[in-house]
Parts: sequence; C-alpha cells; structure tokens
Amino acid sequence: MALANIFNDASSAMTVVSFLTFIGILWWSFMPSRKPAFDEAARLPFADDEVLMYSEQGGLHHG
Repeated sequence: MALANIFNDASSAMTVVSFLTFIGILWWSFMPSRKPAFDEAARLPFADDEVLMYSEQGGLHHG
C-alpha cells in the first residue's frame, strides 16, 4: 500500500508541475516585450516572396 501512495503523490506532483509549466509558457508568450520578436516571426513566411520578386526584376538570385 505504501508504494501505491507514493505513485499517487507523484502523480499529483506531476500534475501541479505540468500546470505551472503551462502557466509559465502562457506568461512568457503574452509578455509585451516579446511582441516585436513574434511580429518578426509572423512575417517570415512572406520574406521569401520578396526575394523572389526582386530576382524576377534581374536583381538578387535566389538559391
């Protein structure tokens, strides 16, 4: 029975640790100081389009 209690306590502790980790990730991602980095990352999929358009005009070659 003592081993079952240890596993139950460990399970409860892991639930609390997981929840605190989740709250920490939410806090980190919604910090106002992170907004410029996330805005830049959001524009990354479109950055390649600008390079390709420039190469079609005879400028920089992609690849």
